[in-house]
Amino acid sequence: MQSALSVRRAVFIREQQVPEEIEIDSHDRIDSETIHFVVYRGEQAVGASRLRPYTPGIGKVERVAILSSERGTGLGRLLMLAMEETARRQGFKGLKLNAQTHAQRFYEKLGYSPVGEVFEEAGIEHIAMEKAI
Repeated sequence: MQSALSVRRAVFIREQQVPEEIEIDSHDRIDSETIHFVVYRGEQAVGASRLRPYTPGIGKVERVAILSSERGTGLGRLLMLAMEETARRQGFKGLKLNAQTHAQRFYEKLGYSPVGEVFEEAGIEHIAMEKAI
């Protein structure tokens, strides 16, 4: 958990200026149903994300973060594929996420489709996206 939070603090709190009280929430508690993912390069955590139940049969992908030094290396794609495989094993039939609009194309390449209108969260524009798995 500490490795996941270190990546999220670097990306969301320091880089994107998201307030910590918004970034770290009840889904980060040890007793939650959330599954946390961490990508390591050697012993250094360089990527993180989480997957949690959203509605029956639907999982929610959240807090996908790759350190700036590792972006463009394919780690984000591998992280998403690992999350999707885990979601299938957990019995989810679909996934939902709220993508920052600058990352929308990344998720579209992975088969996610935008749903609804652009909205603001933590001062950053987002778009809801979904994918059947």
